[in-house]
Amino acid sequence: MNISKTLFGQSKKNEDIYLFTLSNDNGMTVKITNLGGTITSILVPDKKGNIGEVTLGYDHLESYLKNPHFFGCLVGRYANRIAGGTFELDGQEYQLAVNNGPNHLHGGPTGFHTTLWQAKTIEGSNKVSLVLSHTSPDGHEGFPGNLTCEVTYSLSNDNSLEIDYAATTDKPTIVNLTNHAYFNLKDGGETDILDHVLQINAEEYTVKNDVDIPTGAFAKVAGTPLDFRAPTSLKRNLATAGKGFAKGFDHNFVLANQSELKEVALVADHSSGRTMKVFTTCPGVQLYSAGFLNNETGRNGIIYRPFHGLCLETQHYPDSPNHPHFPTTTLLPGDQYHEKTVYQFGIQ
Repeated sequence: MNISKTLFGQSKKNEDIYLFTLSNDNGMTVKITNLGGTITSILVPDKKGNIGEVTLGYDHLESYLKNPHFFGCLVGRYANRIAGGTFELDGQEYQLAVNNGPNHLHGGPTGFHTTLWQAKTIEGSNKVSLVLSHTSPDGHEGFPGNLTCEVTYSLSNDNSLEIDYAATTDKPTIVNLTNHAYFNLKDGGETDILDHVLQINAEEYTVKNDVDIPTGAFAKVAGTPLDFRAPTSLKRNLATAGKGFAKGFDHNFVLANQSELKEVALVADHSSGRTMKVFTTCPGVQLYSAGFLNNETGRNGIIYRPFHGLCLETQHYPDSPNHPHFPTTTLLPGDQYHEKTVYQFGIQ
């Protein structure tokens, strides 16, 4: 196993930005830049032993400096949406940036996806790790508290990419971290993922309004296009969907009894034979079928269109600070935020 470091380019402030390549003994490689903790590439074998790309991304740093679709980014301080960009904590109201219609999205315009993280590498006999650290100052993007974060990406010989999220604060705050990788197990985004088969181990989802904010209610997936309890193609479920699914899927699934690392989802592509299992400690996972991609030029000049990738963003629920009955996203001084997600690749 090996981890290497190369210069990726420079930021607008003339800071060096690096690209780290994690490789295992099976031919799997993962490339991650310390700009936004962004996964730029994942290469894994198919059923014939051919190594191929399974994520969407760009060729050059310049595109990642913009990255309007959050390809592969580490997202925070708060992933997903907060209604009106406001929340109350200990009797004080906080106003965040409003950058997604009337809502706050993914930590704001200068969230963690734009941050240049400090990096160190660890090499072991069974896995190699990239440890990224950053302290978000009190008041950044409107969030309270100095939030000290450490996010560790580890590649193992069982073709697992593990992401370990940790954070502490010196003032009560909220935190919800995820990674926004887009997966296409067939060809890395050259064609759509509608024939991908998906299973999500969830009985319920959080009902949302017309601006993608939870109403606070939970609904059963049974009898809806969101029923992926058994392996089902995205095409099949979309065929039964109404106009509320015009952009496909962008929904938070409720994961039951998440007190430890458990398998919560499976993706399979029959043509390549590739599979991806998702394990997490998080209480939710957002399925996003890339409905807002619109002729985005990506890696090797590929044009990414709607449904050319899918995201499985492990997370706390959207707008949790404004719904006290949701699992809490409040972090207090002396406590530690800690969540873990694993993407394990295999062959059918």
